[in-house]
Amino acid sequence: MTVYVDDMRAQVGPHVLCHMIADTEAELHAMADAIGQPRHRYQGDHYDISWAQRARAVALGAMEITMRQAGSMHSRRKQLGFLGSPHDAVQWLRAHVASTRGRM
Repeated sequence: MTVYVDDMRAQVGPHVLCHMIADTEAELHAMADAIGQPRHRYQGDHYDISWAQRARAVALGAMEITMRQAGSMHSRRKQLGFLGSPHDAVQWLRAHVASTRGRM
């Protein structure tokens, strides 16, 4: 089981934010607690966290991934119920999209 932080750099006011996702909700909330992210900031399946919090999460064992990997993993969870590995996430999404073309 793993917590992941992506490399998104969304400027929101004075803050630069990225996403934090995890294999399980329990892991996600535990890491949020550990890095000082309030529970009310939970987005239903992820947290938007500052880059300072991202650095703390990485120091505590979170895996760094790309924004593209995070999006692909999110899509896989919606389709299959699990995030899976970031290493094949983009390829999985491409194959999934290709296999669903023409079905709509």
